[in-house]
Amino acid sequence: MDDSSALAYRKAVLHGRYVREEIAGSLGTSTEEAAAIEQVLTALSLLRPMPGEPDLLVPVSPDAAATDLVGATESHIRELQQAVTDVRTRMRSLLPAYFESRQQRNQTEAIDVISDVEVLQAMLDEWGERCRTEVLTAQPGGPRSSEALARVRPKTLHRLERGVQIRHLYQHTVRRDLGTTAYVRAITSAGAEVRTTDELIDRIVVYDREVAFLPEQHVVGRQAGAVVVREPTLVAFVCKVYDHLWSGATQFTADAEDTPEVTDDLKRSIVRLMAQGYKDELVARRLGMSVRTCRRYISQIMLDVEATSRFQAGVNVAQTGLLDHHG
Repeated sequence: MDDSSALAYRKAVLHGRYVREEIAGSLGTSTEEAAAIEQVLTALSLLRPMPGEPDLLVPVSPDAAATDLVGATESHIRELQQAVTDVRTRMRSLLPAYFESRQQRNQTEAIDVISDVEVLQAMLDEWGERCRTEVLTAQPGGPRSSEALARVRPKTLHRLERGVQIRHLYQHTVRRDLGTTAYVRAITSAGAEVRTTDELIDRIVVYDREVAFLPEQHVVGRQAGAVVVREPTLVAFVCKVYDHLWSGATQFTADAEDTPEVTDDLKRSIVRLMAQGYKDELVARRLGMSVRTCRRYISQIMLDVEATSRFQAGVNVAQTGLLDHHG
């Protein structure tokens, strides 16, 4: 509706009727233009014939006009919403049969390779909703992105509300990341447990100690998927590996300062990798930190052992027995 139509509508409301000649005179326009405005207002249901006098048009309130215009659409939407509710109800009634059949299938399908990342995420979400007792995760590579943490946070809190125990295992370097610290503070206050360690083998996700998700290996040209392991002996082995890593890790309290144990762990790991001939870039990648941070630690180590070169640092470290305390 343009300004002329709006003004004509106001005049019609004021006079209680819409007469082309009167509207044209009020607006200072031609009767042809008043006729065109009449068509617009009629199409919007703002004008309708007076009962008993079909040739006389009278204004209608905007609420009544809106009801006339969208009433059928709203009724159709309600019907569609009810249809959607009915479909969801019927589909949910099949869930017990689905999960029972999946459990039977899982007993015969010990391992699956899921290369499609979207399918993999759907499976992770499904198992996350199905899990009853425990979720174990190991996440190497340093801090996760803020987007990933924002996406997983409500899922984690929902599982905790359902009484599921959750344990997260990260590398020490996440302790200085603000996003990870905020995430840890939120989930630990809801009952989750988080620990950190110097190195992690690879990513691990285990639900109810029944199924384990391990990263797909040797992938080139696409994002890696995962291997889904359901065979009980293999899953039990993965859980033992996880429990071993967990027992040697340090509790992560979001508001606490780094403990000396964490700093010593990082120093020992750096020295050990340097002794094995790894360059700064690979050392940083293994420990989940930036190259800049890694080099800062190396400089601190050299200062601590009073060395002016890496060779001398290695000799001095060996003499101090720093590596003897590891493992």
